[in-house]
Parts: sequence; C-alpha cells; structure tokens
Amino acid sequence: MKRYQVIAIDGPAGSGKSTIAKLLAQRIGFIYINTGAMYRAVALVHKRKKGNPVKIAKELNIMFKGEKIFLGDEEITDKIYTPLVSKLSSDLSAITGVRKALVQKQKELAFSFPIVMEGRDIGTVVFPDAEAKFFLTASLEERAMRRKLQFSDPRPIEKIKKEIEIRDRQDSTREDSPLKPADNATIIDTTGMDIEEVLTLILRELKNKGII
Repeated sequence: MKRYQVIAIDGPAGSGKSTIAKLLAQRIGFIYINTGAMYRAVALVHKRKKGNPVKIAKELNIMFKGEKIFLGDEEITDKIYTPLVSKLSSDLSAITGVRKALVQKQKELAFSFPIVMEGRDIGTVVFPDAEAKFFLTASLEERAMRRKLQFSDPRPIEKIKKEIEIRDRQDSTREDSPLKPADNATIIDTTGMDIEEVLTLILRELKNKGII
C-alpha cells in the first residue's frame, strides 16, 4: 500500500499547533489528526478505570469528527482538556509501550488519506519521512496566556506558566521520543503572530515544496 502525503506539525503546549494544523487541513483538503488527543484519551480512560495504560492504548477506539473527539460513542472533546488529564497524559506518554501502540495507530492513518498531523514527535518519530515538517514555538508567557483563554482557565497565570514549564521539561527530557524539532523542520516562533500570519508562512512553504 502507498501512503498519502503527510504534513507534520510539532511543538510544545500552547504554541498554536492545534489551531494551525486544524485550519491548515481545512484550507488544503487534508484530514486533521490531533495526536495529543490520543494520549489524553488514554489518560482519561486510565483515570476512570486504573487499567494498564499500554493495554488501554492498544485498544483505544478514538475518532475525530470535525471539531469533536469521540471515544467509542462518547464525546470526550471537553473531558480530555483538564489540568489533571493534561498532567496524566504527559506522564503516560513517557511509557514506551503506550507510545509504541499509539504511534502504530498514527502511522496507519496515512494509508487512508492525506493528513496534517500535529503532536510532539511527528516529524522525528512517527513520520520522519513526512513531505513537510514544521515546529511551532512561542514564549512561555504567550503560551500560558493562550492556554488560559483557550480553556477559560480561572487559575492565576503564574500557576499555568508553572504547569507548562513542568510539561515542557517532562516532554523534552523523556528517553523515548523527546520533544525536539526534526533536523529538517521549518521552525516558526509564533510569539506576537496572529493565525493568518502563521498560516501564510506555512502555505508559502508548502507551495515551494510543490505539495499544494
């Protein structure tokens, strides 16, 4: 089987990768895949049932339907974006068996349709041969403010900043698939940029590569 084209978008929490990846997929007619939601779904199931996280990952039945995310028949879009699930998903993503199971599921998706896939190791591990790779980043202050606004988080901004700092450290220092830009990724610092500015940069790069 021949796999379809893959555009990989990686970056830390609050860098704007989910928003950008989703809009980019709509603009160019690709399917958007949020891999972070897959780890969050494993964390949600684990929080509820305390089962083996590797088994949960292997059996995960997650579906993306437009803006909504489903676990079987249950919509979990809002349930997976809580501070507790965020922390737990970071912890579980460091487990090799969990990553291996979800990476396999992610790879299989590219044999069904062209995808824009966002996460933390797409360009380095999941699709090192992706047709285009982008790594989005932003200042800690801006990322914390985006998180606060995105989830209407009532907590003080300093607490959110601390939480993101811990997540960054966990993701970038884990032994298995640490968060880092791929060697051939285009790095975009989105601090102070609006969505259209970031999209314009990416679309220009994709045109230069002959992908669109």
